[in-house]
Amino acid sequence: MRYIEVTVPEGKRQRVLDVLEDEGIEYVVSDETSDRGYTAVVRFPLPTRAVEPTLDRLREAGIGDESSVVVIDAETVISERFATLRDQYGSGSQVGARTSRQVLRTKADELTPPFPIYAVMLLISAVVATAGLLADSPAVVIGAMVIAPLLGPALAANVGIVTGDDRLKRSGFRYQLGGVALVIAASIGLAALARLAGLEPAGVDIVVVAELEERVSPNLFSIAVALGAGIAGILSLTRGFSEAIVGVMIAAALIPPSAAVGITVAWGMSGAATGAATLVLVNLLSINVAALGTLWFGGYRPQGLFEVSPTRRPTYVYGAVFAAALLVLAAPLAGITLLDFHTTELESSAETEVESVLNESAYDHLETDDVVVELDGDYPIQSVDRVVVTVTGGEPGPEPGLADRLHEAIEPHADESLIVEVQYVIAEERGEPADADPSIERSSSDS
Repeated sequence: MRYIEVTVPEGKRQRVLDVLEDEGIEYVVSDETSDRGYTAVVRFPLPTRAVEPTLDRLREAGIGDESSVVVIDAETVISERFATLRDQYGSGSQVGARTSRQVLRTKADELTPPFPIYAVMLLISAVVATAGLLADSPAVVIGAMVIAPLLGPALAANVGIVTGDDRLKRSGFRYQLGGVALVIAASIGLAALARLAGLEPAGVDIVVVAELEERVSPNLFSIAVALGAGIAGILSLTRGFSEAIVGVMIAAALIPPSAAVGITVAWGMSGAATGAATLVLVNLLSINVAALGTLWFGGYRPQGLFEVSPTRRPTYVYGAVFAAALLVLAAPLAGITLLDFHTTELESSAETEVESVLNESAYDHLETDDVVVELDGDYPIQSVDRVVVTVTGGEPGPEPGLADRLHEAIEPHADESLIVEVQYVIAEERGEPADADPSIERSSSDS
């Protein structure tokens, strides 16, 4: 329920009261004596679902932007006439009821903090996310998501588009782009310091860190996550559910990938940085296109006779631009997704073929220890480099012809030339540890 207070301009008093009487709304009128061009102040309770249509009718009656309209949450209204009005607009709790456009603008604006506070919070989030990625710590990365105040700007821009609020739209886009740039810049600085300090994990390639690797070679599933974040964000804003949880989801789509861009730039890995930057752009576009579509189809747009056209065209233009850019950027992600499917299929087929070969009489004294498909590391779109087969046996040294035999069995399942590498592990007596044999045998299409 809501409690509305409206200042009525001179000459509009009777028209406003006629609207309230026609709607069956119980109201109280007080004379306005401030000499500011108003004749009265009208106060009345409304069911949540009645706020938007009632304010639209009052706008038609002359309550424009120069008037003051205050919407307050009301705990309880005890009135027989109000009960009739509530039944007219449908029963139900306040949570889950559609928020009016007028309230929506205010809520979107309130979720966007002053820029200095926004910048400080994002800097803290960038530091935490960068540290979490470098340390391969999911818990720390999640902490960075909780800190980032990205929900407000992501939603404000699209609320501004569909309602014709240019100030809200400009503010939302400026905050989004500036925030992402700030996180990337901070991550570059922190990662560069970490590299100079010799903090590269275990002295290995930085992108093998699990929390980082999944963000420098993104696939199409990333789009689904960001689209879900955008839709959930709008629903939380318009239906009164918890915005904090959804804010974490939006931050999850933007903060870690932005930090990944900074880390890979600091390490001079242009391919990996391109992959992470593509993920940032894809997620940013997905959140906005999902939010814009959800708002529009939810009816959040000016409803007056002369207000629909001015906002319909910009909404379609922004939606088309977002969607076109998203499709362009989705093309490389589709290639990565196909590679993931192919890698999984190749690994499964290779495991089957290795078991079949080792069951042959010449190799039945060996057992499969592991089968891994390794990629070439050429980010963001990689290709299959080799299949590494680790076998266990009682004798050290390569098994004559095994690599060639495995290559012959596995290569038909690959789309291109393939290297098969066989590594040997010596099996000790039961109860004693097994030692890895440095002997490695390779076979390839070129051998």
